[in-house]
Amino acid sequence: MSVEHNTREFDPEIVTDFRERMSYGSYLDLDTLLGAQKPVSSPEHHDELLFIIQHQTTELWLKLVLHELRAATAFLRQDQIAPALKCIARVKHIQRTLTEQWSVLATLTPSEYAEFRHFLGNSSGFQSYQYRAVEFALGNKNRRMLSVFESDPDALALLSEMLAAPSIYDEFLRYLHRQGFSIPASVLERDVTEAWVLHPELVATFRGIYENAGEHWGAYEACEELVDLEDNFQLWRFRHLKTVQRIIGMKTGTGGSSGAAFLQKALELTFFPELFAVRTELGT
Repeated sequence: MSVEHNTREFDPEIVTDFRERMSYGSYLDLDTLLGAQKPVSSPEHHDELLFIIQHQTTELWLKLVLHELRAATAFLRQDQIAPALKCIARVKHIQRTLTEQWSVLATLTPSEYAEFRHFLGNSSGFQSYQYRAVEFALGNKNRRMLSVFESDPDALALLSEMLAAPSIYDEFLRYLHRQGFSIPASVLERDVTEAWVLHPELVATFRGIYENAGEHWGAYEACEELVDLEDNFQLWRFRHLKTVQRIIGMKTGTGGSSGAAFLQKALELTFFPELFAVRTELGT
């Protein structure tokens, strides 16, 4: 059926009466979602809506990232490697979206941001508890971060839970142990509330997996998926840094950090160092 006058006719089965039916808007609670943007600048600055939506959409994606990472960790705990990798694959696509999203915020010029930045007070992305929860889920834990959320009981409860729980890497190493790979007891019994640091003794185990990939394909594939996760996270951090430098230069952050200098240090943080260290050993 061709379109006439550049107008589509309604299919006769299309539902139009939602007085007693669930609609798209009611299912998604769009009234709440679209009413959550509340600029604080006075008079309201045109570009503040961009700033708010940029961060709100990031928080929505972080909610899904955390949901998938927690599911992947649970699957590893149950020795279900295939569904764990499916969850990780979804996270990787979300990470790419989050990284590309910085290009939208980068359309905010320094002069435009300066016109409403002072209205933000001490609010800062540094205070994103979901971002911290994702870091914790990946193993980069820092108990001091909890102090930022002492005035938010729900956020503090989530981060306390994530701090005490094994990271996805902890569960992966436990999975490898149950599959017969050599994982030292000191690793399996470590204090999971501490940030993960390089364990050189694990490099030999990963070398064996990489040098015999056909024999250990499941473990080999999982290693590469985790490397993708860290690569993507670091790309997001780098793009964050460059966007901040582009907009505010080397100014201090609204939350009290040193700004770009603080973000630069984050590029030195790692999640799965042995998976990168093993690359130096391969082929030698």
